[in-house]
Amino acid sequence: MTDKYSILFFGASYGSLLGTKVALAGHSAHLICLPDESQLINSEGAIVRLPVRDIPDGPVVLNTKDMPGIVSAGRPEDADPSSYDLIVLAMQEPQYRVPAVRDLLSRVGASGRPCMSIMNMPPLSFLKRIPAVDGGAVRGCYTDASVWDNVDPSLITLCSPDPQAFRPPEEKCNVLQVGLPTNFKAARFESDDHTAILRKLEEDIQGIRYSVVGKEVELPVKLRVHDSVFVPLAKWCMLLAGNYRCVQAKEMIPIREAVHTNLDASESLYNWVADLCVSLGGDHADLVPFEKYAKAALSLQKPSSAARALVAKAPYIERVDKLVQALAESQGMQSDEVDRTVELVDGWLARNREEAA
Repeated sequence: MTDKYSILFFGASYGSLLGTKVALAGHSAHLICLPDESQLINSEGAIVRLPVRDIPDGPVVLNTKDMPGIVSAGRPEDADPSSYDLIVLAMQEPQYRVPAVRDLLSRVGASGRPCMSIMNMPPLSFLKRIPAVDGGAVRGCYTDASVWDNVDPSLITLCSPDPQAFRPPEEKCNVLQVGLPTNFKAARFESDDHTAILRKLEEDIQGIRYSVVGKEVELPVKLRVHDSVFVPLAKWCMLLAGNYRCVQAKEMIPIREAVHTNLDASESLYNWVADLCVSLGGDHADLVPFEKYAKAALSLQKPSSAARALVAKAPYIERVDKLVQALAESQGMQSDEVDRTVELVDGWLARNREEAA
């Protein structure tokens, strides 16, 4: 097995966060993105601003041009998945229906390369690894479920995208600002050999030390690999209690407000989603306690990416809210709060599509 891996990333926004960490560890990352992003990344590097506990004066600015591993960017049409050791899916779920991206994903499936998603919306192929999930019953939750038909469930895993990051609107599109520097939590692959790739990346990222003003510091945002396929589903509790509840009838509110305005209601919903994960075969030990999430949510002072996309007139967004509702129904569970959220998101999307027509 090679000591250094070549990794293909679908997406250069959120993907640049994990891409930066693997490049700091000496591995190479190639980011699939739009032409303007690609040009900037190749000429100026991908730039990640990362808050570090030991550096109180401001975020540490990481530039991929200054790293031991190579970070490059390009078009989906030009990528050959078979030349990479690992594929990382970091685009929003609706983007996989774009013809060039869809074609590349199909070629990923044909390549037989292991594939790790860091999407909020778990790929349908991954859900098929969970015996209690009826893949056919949740196809309608996806923008286009057929894009996953050529991706073998045995070759895909899910990594919970717990770190919070965003593109500052006033900056160039190669800049990413990390708001909450938590860890990526990946489930193992079915294959021991493929899981070994993740464990090597985990080890190498853990070992990174970065020099800031002559001081060697340990950077946050690690990769953690778990044996349970349910560990990444811990994000569902956070998304339903926080991110999707940013969506209101006429406006969007920050995640902090969505969680803390009525903390008891948030905790009740959070635990209801946790119970759903357990009903599917998970264990409460796989999940994050509400108290820990509520504390982290205090720093999330912007509306979620899903809420911002709706305001920006997006005709499609990732529908984890709808997926959770459908899975709950299959388990004989129901939540008025989830139903309300789904109805609100449906309303925004209907208006956006009507205006775009």
